[in-house]
Amino acid sequence: MKETKLDEERIAMEIIVDAYGAEEQAMGWYYYLEDKLHFPFRARCIQPRSISPLHVSDDLILERLAPENECLHDMFVLATWHGRVMGFPLAQLEAMAADEETREAIGDWHYWVERGYGFD
Repeated sequence: MKETKLDEERIAMEIIVDAYGAEEQAMGWYYYLEDKLHFPFRARCIQPRSISPLHVSDDLILERLAPENECLHDMFVLATWHGRVMGFPLAQLEAMAADEETREAIGDWHYWVERGYGFD
């Protein structure tokens, strides 16, 4: 887990600036990720989650962010999995074939989640 002042400053100044509650923070993150993630890209599962069917090392092609209303408590991305489009927690994924801006944004989200922050 990387820990730098730059990450904290970017999150405070670009993502959750002027956010005065959980929903505003969630929407700050949503619009930041919507702007920075360049879909489609290949990702790999790096940790299991009880709400996800993915196993560590599973690969998938991420297609887009889930709708806003699905991202009020966690950030989800959509991918076709076994013939149907499903949402997966972004925190359990790492970009494998993506541009630097996409990788940085995912890293920012991981930084936030690893520190125990949330929207509740």
